[in-house]
Parts: sequence; structure tokens; C-alpha cells
Amino acid sequence: MRRASQEQSRRISQDTTRKRSMEYVRRGSMDVTKLGSKHLVPTERCGPLSIYIQGDLSQQEKRAVFLTVHDLGCNHTSFHDFVEHPCMGEIKERSVFIHVDIPGQEDNAPDLPEESFTFPTMQMLGEDLVTVLDFLHIKYVIGLGEGAGANILLRFGMAHASRCLGLILVNVTAGKTGVMEYFKDKIMYWKLGQVGHNPTTEQYLVFHKFGHQLKDDELLKDREKTIQDYQAKLRSAINAKNLKLYVSAFLNRKDVSGLLEKNLKIDTLLLAGTKGSYGSTVQILHAQMDKQKTQLLKIDDVGDVINEAPDKVAQSILLFCKGQGLLTSVTMPGVERQRTFSGSTEDTPEKLQRQRTMSMEEYDKPNIRRLSITAIPQKLGE
Repeated sequence: MRRASQEQSRRISQDTTRKRSMEYVRRGSMDVTKLGSKHLVPTERCGPLSIYIQGDLSQQEKRAVFLTVHDLGCNHTSFHDFVEHPCMGEIKERSVFIHVDIPGQEDNAPDLPEESFTFPTMQMLGEDLVTVLDFLHIKYVIGLGEGAGANILLRFGMAHASRCLGLILVNVTAGKTGVMEYFKDKIMYWKLGQVGHNPTTEQYLVFHKFGHQLKDDELLKDREKTIQDYQAKLRSAINAKNLKLYVSAFLNRKDVSGLLEKNLKIDTLLLAGTKGSYGSTVQILHAQMDKQKTQLLKIDDVGDVINEAPDKVAQSILLFCKGQGLLTSVTMPGVERQRTFSGSTEDTPEKLQRQRTMSMEEYDKPNIRRLSITAIPQKLGE
């Protein structure tokens, strides 16, 4: 009886949230930029969100639709650049990417108003993302997030499972801030507030994004250009005061790890680099999740998997989407389509007849056994 009452309360809450979301949908605006169309979507608790669309949204019924949320010290351009990478070419042609900028994190953004705006919590951001889907008339998405953005999408997936086909989360954490992370974040938070961007801030953000293995001279030399580009963007484009607010929201996040096994009901792929700052955290998180719906992929010898191993991330995305019945016409790199029903090399009349009558729809239908995540030649978590 109590369980039925809780379920009814949950449904009433979801209906109320949706009605409020639709009220805000009517107030949005649109613009066109060199990175695609830009929409300003008002939300109930998070203020207006800047949304950038990469791809043809009018074709969404025929394409995979991704909703991306960026990490600390970044904005939508990080995922835009990844999608533009040659390894994402075929996926890009058959997909639409909806990139979300967290409030105040846009390039050259003005200071957020201190008196009239309260920066939202991670939970508020996750729950209000459904307004973006309603505004753009999108039924379902696959969430693609990194770091703090992955934490936000994790919450979105639990709050709005009926609108999310799956989650691909890079360097995600669901627990409270650890002791060491707490003090490092506190130092950076104070520095951002007092003097803007500075060496201490940059060192922490580089650690957060690229991992703790930067002491290795050879690795550091290989990644030097990528790190310099990241630092240059921090100094020139990201508003330090606004970034402080995003860091604070991430620092004060509530622990949802205990809710995942029962409340996260959608397929989820966790990605991490073995030399990343959150490699062990992601592995611990995986142990707390439903193993029937969650896969962990750890990529060797990298910290920032998106920038250092984009081809492997793209392959993982494609494999995950095929498992959801999406992007089925895109071939896996280095994998030929299985054209027969048998491993036999003999072309018997019966087998040839079966091949000739196979429709394109049947031909493209994912074979779950063949498309197991373990097919990727990388080290998997237990």
C-alpha cells in the first residue's frame, strides 16, 4: 500500500514538472551561429540555457539524437569539436547533437547577476534538462556527458527515464566529494573568487581533465599542445566568476550512488582512462550499479579519453547505439558485416535462398551477441 502511494506521488510530481516545463517552452528564442543554430531555452529553476544544435533536427525521426553536457572549465565547443573529428564522420551524418551550455559557461559570457540569479544545484540542472527536449519537440535522447556534465546527465536519466534511451558517461562520479578532492576544489574555488584564473586554478583543472599521470615527461610532451589549447581557452573565453559557481555546485553535489541500482533503469556506458583522475572512482561506481544495464570501458594509457583516444570513444558510442537499435546502418571500423546465418563456407541452395530473402531492415538489425561491449579491444572493469 505504501509502495503504491509512493509511486502515485512520483507520477504526480513528474506530471507537475512536465506542465511547468511546457510553460517555459513557450518563452524561448532562436539564433544562428557559425557552430549551428542556437536556442535560448528558459527553465524553471536554472534560468535560460544556451542550446546549440549540430545536425538537421527536422530529420530527428530518422536519426540518433544526443544530448551533451560539458565538464568544468569547458562549454559546448568541447563536444562540438569532438563530433567534428574525422572518426565521428559517419555517426555525425546520421545523428543530431544537442549541446547544452551550463549557465554562465558560454564563451566570453558576462558575469551572472548575483542578486537576481541563484546558481542551480546539480540535481536541478539534471531535472530541468527535460525543458530542452520539450522546447525542441524531441521525444528521446541518448545522454553524452563528461565529468560534472556526466553527473548532471546521470540525474537526468533517473528523473526522466521515459525520455532517455541511454547514457554514455565519461569520468562520471555519483558520490560526495572525497576529502582530497574537497581541499583541492576549495583551494581552486577560493582562487577563482579572489583573483580569477591563475596557475593553481589551471593546475587543478588540468588535473581534473587530464589525470594525475602528467608527471611522466614523455606523456606530458605528447599532450602538451592539447593542454596548452585547454589553458588558452580558460584564460581567454571562460568567465572565472561564473566558473566558480559551477565548481561550487559540483563541490556541493549530493550523493546519489545509493539510488542508482534501483532508480537508474536505462542502459549506461561508463568510460574512463586508466591514467585519468577519476579512473578508480568510475570503477567503484560501476560496482554499485545494475550490471544488467551498465558496462564499464577503461581505455589504457590515457587520461582525457575524448581528446586522447577519440577513435575508441567513437567506436564505443557506435557500439552502444547499435545495442539500442540506433545507427544500425553504420559499419563498425574493421568489422565486416556478417552476411550468412551459418559459419559454414558451403553455399547450399537453402542458405543462398535465405540470404536473398533477407530484407535491409533485417540486415541492419543489431545482433546483440555480436555487438557485445567486450568486442572492443580494451580493458574492461569487473
